[in-house]
Amino acid sequence: MRSLILLGLVGFAAQLVDGSLGMAYGVTSTTLLLAAGTGAAATSATVHLAEIGTTLASGLSHWRFGNIDWKVVGKIGVPGALGAFAGATFLSSLSTEFAAPIMSIILLSLGLYVLIRFTAYGLPRGNLGKPLRKRFLAPLGLVAGFVDATGGGGWGPVGTPAILASGRIPPRKVIGSIDASEFLVAIAASAGFLVGLGSENIDFAWVGVLLLGGVIAAPIAAWLVRHIPPRILGSAVGGVIVLTNVRTLLRGEWVDAPGGVQTVAYVTIAALWAAAVAYSAREHRREKAIEAADAELLGPAPEEETARA
Repeated sequence: MRSLILLGLVGFAAQLVDGSLGMAYGVTSTTLLLAAGTGAAATSATVHLAEIGTTLASGLSHWRFGNIDWKVVGKIGVPGALGAFAGATFLSSLSTEFAAPIMSIILLSLGLYVLIRFTAYGLPRGNLGKPLRKRFLAPLGLVAGFVDATGGGGWGPVGTPAILASGRIPPRKVIGSIDASEFLVAIAASAGFLVGLGSENIDFAWVGVLLLGGVIAAPIAAWLVRHIPPRILGSAVGGVIVLTNVRTLLRGEWVDAPGGVQTVAYVTIAALWAAAVAYSAREHRREKAIEAADAELLGPAPEEETARA
């Protein structure tokens, strides 16, 4: 019972982050399930089955708050579903011993990307209003869907930064569109795992608890996306993913590092992680101060002047 409660809290926290950042539900949940000793394919199947419900709830919540560009959802979601189905059937064919470290390497790479991307650059805001073309979104969806299914997460870490980097739609609509299109990816990946694994290797109690936690968090996250600093959250989440998957790799059969080496690695990563979060917080405050100074120099908007008159 205690493990199910903890799993529900994991689902809640992961969806809270995912719904406000556009990534990390699958990566966070998969990382923690792998750390608990669950098989790679079964872990990804469990997470994706739960995501059918959480992504639906998240998509509806983002739609309610006006955070979705439906053209983007259509152009990226269908290729993403195809990639996810292919990735799920591929992972199902691998042995657990071989798949677990491969998944940890994928997750570690995604964690490093998220940590560096958000710490160093924050959220780009140039080129707003320019259209996103299908020849960009379709290949992106195909790759992100495949990575998502084989890594247990990756739709958001691959798709969200790529669209954000284009600077063509507001960040809140990037996050809402990625979350809404992930519903198609979750259905396709789940179908692939059920074809490849069958249902006997999946713990549906775990699926239900992860789903419940995520559904509760979805509307809260959709509201928070307008208020929480994504740069700080991205640094924090990236650090968690990096630290947890380094731990999995160092303790696995591929590396099997001595205890002293593991301790040094954990302390080093924790120190760098803390520095990254502190840097992101400082940069966020600096950006806000610059925005406030610019607004003061420009003076009140024309409509404010009219209202005063």
